[in-house]
Formats: sequence, structure tokens, C-alpha cells
Amino acid sequence: MSGWTDFTLALLAFLASHMIPARPRVRAALVQAVGLRPYILGYSSLSVLILIWLIAAAAQAPYVQVLPPHGALRWAPALLMALACPLTVAGMSVRNPLSFGGLGQGDFDPDRPGILALTRHPLLLALMLWSLSHLLANGDLAHVILFGGFAAFSLAGMVLIDRRNQRVMGPEWERLARYTARFSLRGLPALVQPHALIGGAALYLLFFALHGTVIGLSPVP
Repeated sequence: MSGWTDFTLALLAFLASHMIPARPRVRAALVQAVGLRPYILGYSSLSVLILIWLIAAAAQAPYVQVLPPHGALRWAPALLMALACPLTVAGMSVRNPLSFGGLGQGDFDPDRPGILALTRHPLLLALMLWSLSHLLANGDLAHVILFGGFAAFSLAGMVLIDRRNQRVMGPEWERLARYTARFSLRGLPALVQPHALIGGAALYLLFFALHGTVIGLSPVP
């Protein structure tokens, strides 16, 4: 199988794994069949496996330079992932009826939205930070397609999910979302909570330790 063929198949698998479960009826049926927590854990595990395949396939694709390399840009992943990791932990630790759900206990309190005051889509924003940081550090065609596509997917997802929820939920969306934002720095204090910082640091160190083994490249430029 050629490098471009494997990359294309991996990219299609990743898109399908995110687009199909995003359909409200499909997601509802899966959650009803297995439960919310097993669904989130299973879906997350599948996404990670496909993502690893996709990254490995991009590394094996023929090299075609698009962006000129620059030494300073190679530090972008190490720096921006320090923000993406606590954002991921914070996003997974709360119930989120306005975007991809987390594993938090209890119902969502619209008067105390937590990380949703920073963004209604913490996992998508974390994906965007990951994408843009790695796009800056990898300027060949396969990685520009890969990480540029992820960044566009993240941004489009925020817009489309908000529009869909507004349409489906009606006045309930206005009630739940009144103190949230698609992105607002006023919600930044929610990111510096102990559980987000400690969990984010642990996740960052895990990624740092496994990056060379899983991806085949050191995270240190």
C-alpha cells in the first residue's frame, strides 16, 4: 500500500469516526445501548487509535514541502500543548450539554458553567491548539493537510454544534448557554483550577514520555 493511499484511508476513517457518531440519533442510540460513560470511553479510545494510525500514515507519506522550516516553530507543540492538556482535562471533567460531553458528576449548572465560560467546546479548542501547534512544526504537504484539516474541523465543529443545538433545543439552549461563550478570555480562571492543572500536567508528561515511542519523533526540537 502506497504512502498516500494509507494516509487517505486513515484520514477517511478519522472523518467517519467523528461525523457518524456526531449525528444526534446515532449518538443517542449508542448511549442508550451501552450507557454514557462506556460510550465516551469507547469512543475516545477508538478516536485515539485512529489518530495514531493517521499520524503514522502522514509520517510515511511522500515528502512535499509546503511551508519553509524554521527552528523556532518546532517549539510550538511543546508550548501550546501545555495549554491544550489542562483544557482537555477540564473539558472531560464536566457535564457538557452544549458540545461533546465530559465525565463529570451531576447535572450542568448554567449559573456556574466552569470551563464552559471559557469555551463551550473545550475538547474542540484543545484539538485546535494541538493542530495549529503541529502544523507550525511540520510544513510538508501531508502534515499540512492533516493538521490544517483538524484545525478547520475544530472551528467548523464549534459553529455547527452551536447552530444545531440552538435549533434543536430552542429556548433551553439560551438558558443553558447564557453564561458560556464560544471563546472568551473572561472564563480563563476556570482553566487554572487545581484539578485541571494537576491533571493537565500529568497528561502533558504522559504525552511527552510516549511521543517518541508512539510517533517515532522526540517532542524536544
